[in-house]
Amino acid sequence: MKVEIWSDIMCPFCYIGKRKFEAALELFPGKENITVEWKSFQLNPGLKSQPGKDVYDYLAEIKGQSREWSVALHEQVTGTAKEAGLTYNFDKAVVANSFDAHRLIQLAKQQQLGDAAEERLFRAYFTEGRDVSDHNTLLELGTEIGLEKDAVTAALQSTDLANAVNKDVDEARQLGVRGVPFFVIDRKYAVSGAQPTDAFTQALEQAYGEWKKTQPVTELETLSGQVCTPDGDCK
Repeated sequence: MKVEIWSDIMCPFCYIGKRKFEAALELFPGKENITVEWKSFQLNPGLKSQPGKDVYDYLAEIKGQSREWSVALHEQVTGTAKEAGLTYNFDKAVVANSFDAHRLIQLAKQQQLGDAAEERLFRAYFTEGRDVSDHNTLLELGTEIGLEKDAVTAALQSTDLANAVNKDVDEARQLGVRGVPFFVIDRKYAVSGAQPTDAFTQALEQAYGEWKKTQPVTELETLSGQVCTPDGDCK
């Protein structure tokens, strides 16, 4: 069963949602039958990278609010992240466009490293204050998770991977996704936002119960306690 997660690595609630979903999945009895695919999404695709501007002024400007309002909001989010076991250092965060970071994620997905890429980029942005639009930074982070240097360099210029990012964004639009994180479970159920772990557990249980009914039977337990395969081999 597949869980698709639309996310932007500059979205503070996406990192929090990742932790809450992971907590639910870790304790889920059928976790070995669940695959997770990360999907690209940009909260502000037109954002120009501004390494010299802090996130407090940036948010205050786009929302038409005061810097004090922005600082207070970020402090609240920092507290929520701490409850999830995360450290947010907004004082160090760099205002940057995330498109090329998403190209790196698309490359990582091809090598089953999508989750590793998401995790590393989240930590780089929110905890370490790295510029996730800088190609040298992305090259370092990509090789750190196991990607080849030449592959990362090519990915950051790749039209195909740019198209893959845009395809994910278009797909989100078709599904009616207006914000992230957005979790789609077996294309039947959706969880929007960084919901409590119990909400993810309930959604997984509901979807997994229905998914199992669609799977071919591979083993049947007889009244005697034997386990039999469909071809009649019992033991």
